[in-house]
Amino acid sequence: MSAFTGLVLWAILFVLCWPIAILLLFLYPLIWLILLPFRLLGFGVTLTLSMIFALFMLPFSLMR
Repeated sequence: MSAFTGLVLWAILFVLCWPIAILLLFLYPLIWLILLPFRLLGFGVTLTLSMIFALFMLPFSLMR
């Protein structure tokens, strides 16, 4: 989600229900820290799968 979209959504939430918006503003760093290991795990899995794909495709790229 882009920063502008997040800001607009937060502003709409602030207008509709400001206590939840303030709570979300304070809890966002904690949620980000909790989700950080899953992001790193996804990055590692992506790198591993791309390396395996490159190893399988190596003979075909060498034949070219």
